[in-house]
Amino acid sequence: MSADDLQAIWVTIRLASTVTILLLILGTPIAYWLARTDSKMRAPVSAIVAMPLVLPPTVIGFYMLVLLGPNGPAGKALEFLGIGSLVFTFWGLVIASLFYALPFVVQPIQNAVGSIDERHFDAATTLHASPWDRFWSVVFPMARPGFLTAAVLGFAHTVGEFGVVLMIGGNIPGKTKVVSVAIYDHVDALNYAQAHRLSLILLGFAFVILLALYMLRGRKNEGMSW
Repeated sequence: MSADDLQAIWVTIRLASTVTILLLILGTPIAYWLARTDSKMRAPVSAIVAMPLVLPPTVIGFYMLVLLGPNGPAGKALEFLGIGSLVFTFWGLVIASLFYALPFVVQPIQNAVGSIDERHFDAATTLHASPWDRFWSVVFPMARPGFLTAAVLGFAHTVGEFGVVLMIGGNIPGKTKVVSVAIYDHVDALNYAQAHRLSLILLGFAFVILLALYMLRGRKNEGMSW
């Protein structure tokens, strides 16, 4: 395996890890609110969160490019703050991936929180638990499988991104070039042997991730049957 491919694997792991951690931090309050609220804004917010499920990745990448570009509103604000444009940078990939992987983290947590019996929340309220205590003593322990599923899916989905990362990050070795882009480059150059190696790595990774998820769900169902 070439040094360029190893760099692509490292960038991919770094990107997926960063995005997963940030999404768990940012997505948890969104998921909790969606699971618990009766607000009329629930449907519009749910639609925004779920949009990456139906939009082509190139559409998301295009608008991220417009938003973060030098002439875009976010790009101009970043230039004014002295940060500079995030297009064709690692952190540009992170921002684009946050939106693209958002539903894969929010929805499992939302479903897990929504399945908690209301009596547990009532008991915590009776004991005068603060919202923070209620989360750590009631929500997180009971919704832990949902958090684990969200982390695994968020990481795996980010690893498999192509259109979004290519449009916002380009193809800069060691900086923005991820495994999916490296595979495309090898196929474009008719270097099928290298493409096979990287593709087999992603195939094996996908199988292990899905196997772990199904085993986790099976154990959860067995526990519920008791």
